[in-house]
Amino acid sequence: MIKLLDDTDLERSLRADVQAGLTASPKSLPPKWFYDERGSELFEEITRLPEYYPTRTERDILADAAPEIARITEAKTLVELGSGSSEKTRLLLDAMLARGTLGSFVPLDVSATFLSSSVDTLVADYPGLSVTGVVGDFAQHLGHLPDGDNRVVAFLGGTIGNLVPAERAAFLGSLRQALHPGEWLLLGADLVKDPAVLVPAYDDAAGVTAAFNRNVLHVVNRSLGGDFDPSAFSHVALWDPQQEWIEMRLRASTAQRVRITALDLTVSFAAGEEMRTEISAKFRRTGLSSELAAAGFELRHFWTDPRSWFSLTLARAR
Repeated sequence: MIKLLDDTDLERSLRADVQAGLTASPKSLPPKWFYDERGSELFEEITRLPEYYPTRTERDILADAAPEIARITEAKTLVELGSGSSEKTRLLLDAMLARGTLGSFVPLDVSATFLSSSVDTLVADYPGLSVTGVVGDFAQHLGHLPDGDNRVVAFLGGTIGNLVPAERAAFLGSLRQALHPGEWLLLGADLVKDPAVLVPAYDDAAGVTAAFNRNVLHVVNRSLGGDFDPSAFSHVALWDPQQEWIEMRLRASTAQRVRITALDLTVSFAAGEEMRTEISAKFRRTGLSSELAAAGFELRHFWTDPRSWFSLTLARAR
């Protein structure tokens, strides 16, 4: 395991993000802080909900496209950013191993506990594959990825949509700098569609996404001595047609004051005040192609499902 982040780094980053986000107007907290061990478990539960189409749709696309991806790339190293359980990635691993080219897999995730468990499982299930887990943040540590021969970097699940346009440009630019010409990016991106399909995916009937959203408050309480009452905040998910993204928020149900002891900070919330916790941008093929080109990638292949709900893009570093 390679650790580019330790508990001290994470706490420092959390403190900075919470200080900045809770003193801004409007208030916000970054979505990466959903993913402590409990948050990662909740997200895995979300991926199995009937309303949440992205995971199963992307999996179906991968099941069909993985052998072609293996053939086109002849990948020797597969890197996955924000790997989580690497469940869908097994489709790629199986196809690339069957192709006979793959020698190593490098999953990167911010959650050391979740990553360690995933790596142990993969090592047991793929005894001939070199698996090196990297504890890191894809927004900071792309330049520290292990070098390799003919790498494919997989960034799946539509996570690219959690970045606003300027952040996406910075991320794609950093990734391009980390890759050699001819290496590959495999990008999963959710597509623009009817809000009647989109909104329930982020506001499920069972309330799992609501619990996931409020988990960020539990993280702040536990890590920074906060006294948020998570039950005093309701989950909000809405579609912004101008930005073409889903926005998740937490809405204060009453006027309240929250103390963050580690920051010596007291924050007031008005009744009904909303704090943004995540965006999830949706894409069109032309926009994806333009953003990739601006960062130095050439879109080579584009797969989608029969309903054009989700996409998988294979782009090559120029």
